[in-house]
Amino acid sequence: MSLPEILSILLVAAAVGALLIGYPVALTLAGVSLAFALLGDALGLMNIAILGALPQRIYGVMTNDVLLALPMFIFMGVMLEQSRIAEELLERVGRLFGPLRGGLGYAVVLVGALLAASTGLVGATAVTMGLIMLPSMLRHGYDPRLASGTVAASATLAQIVPPSTVLILLGDQINIAFQAAQLAKGSFAPDVVSVGDLFAGALGPGLLLVVLYLVYIAAVAWLKPASAPAVATGDAPKGSLLEILLAPVVLIVAVLGSILFGIATPTEAASVGAVGSILLAWRRAPLAPMLRPVVDKTAQITAMIFLILIGATLFSLVFRALGGDDMVARALTDLPGGANGAVLIVMLAVFLLGFVMDAFEIIFVVVPIVAPALLKLPGIDPIWLGIMIAVNLQTSYMHPPLGPTLFFLRGVAPPEITTRHIYVGIIPFVAIQLVALVVLWFWPALATALPHAFDGR
Repeated sequence: MSLPEILSILLVAAAVGALLIGYPVALTLAGVSLAFALLGDALGLMNIAILGALPQRIYGVMTNDVLLALPMFIFMGVMLEQSRIAEELLERVGRLFGPLRGGLGYAVVLVGALLAASTGLVGATAVTMGLIMLPSMLRHGYDPRLASGTVAASATLAQIVPPSTVLILLGDQINIAFQAAQLAKGSFAPDVVSVGDLFAGALGPGLLLVVLYLVYIAAVAWLKPASAPAVATGDAPKGSLLEILLAPVVLIVAVLGSILFGIATPTEAASVGAVGSILLAWRRAPLAPMLRPVVDKTAQITAMIFLILIGATLFSLVFRALGGDDMVARALTDLPGGANGAVLIVMLAVFLLGFVMDAFEIIFVVVPIVAPALLKLPGIDPIWLGIMIAVNLQTSYMHPPLGPTLFFLRGVAPPEITTRHIYVGIIPFVAIQLVALVVLWFWPALATALPHAFDGR
């Protein structure tokens, strides 16, 4: 191993170490990368003049057509959060399924899936369902572990069900890696992987997770009836339920359908979603009091994501200048088991890193390092790889000690719910995530059939 490659390993180790200490992601990536660039130049291992490419790369990030959809999807999610649609859905669906054993759990999962397709915001979904459903489930005798685990897992569906922010960012990184892999093979007219491809590919696994969650709750309700009792809530007014469901469903179909069928680009569809969310919010509350906080929160989230992107751009530039990408490619190629062995090792690494890093950190630090090398190997479909990583990343929002969903839930949970209840309750759902990964491993068509059908492949 050469000295520049050793320095590239130290670069990654220093970045991960700083993140574990608690330094902000964007500043960590940029600061550590700049320090190692100066060190590499001083040792004669790289030419710091390569950083002259940074302004053009930043300009490319800021004008990326795919990433331009992010602010509008975020705006749509925040506006729907503020409009109290989630509260109405939870109340009505909870009343509809409550008389069934485990019915409140079913309601949480189903509404969580619907909110995921509407907002794409894990934090908002976790807080909303935690405030409304956890007290109700406890009041009606639900096991605190089952209640907290169900709410936490259902909230994380926002990371795999489109239009997920994670899918947009991951799709951009997978596309860059796929094109780099094709250029390395001598293809100078490379194919692309669009965000629409990942959206289509995520529908099957997202539905699979919803079904597995429901099956688990049904099994618990059957084996331990006292843990998930039926609730005598009366019949939900079907007319009002239909009215509440109709508008979000129409918005979801308009946004996702226009992308999947090629009617609109993700940016155009996001603008339709943003306008649609304004119309839905306007029907339920005065728009003027909501608009300012929605715009402020959207700006904060967008600025955070793009600042991380800029830091990640500098990180990948320095890592490649030190020869780190070639080193990773050789290491993965030499692993036993060929391409399957390489993917397995990467999936295991992503899962373990999820205990100490969040999804954004893994997308911007790990994926640019390993994805180009993996996609150079024969037989690996980029859409399948992207969805495998996305499902794996979803667990990073759930497993302790740093899963963000656990903190969101801890902050709004009633006093009867302890941290132990939340941590123990989430374990079966993390196991379900791993089952979904195994299904995807042996049945890649679950992720690839739909996007290939839309592309006519």
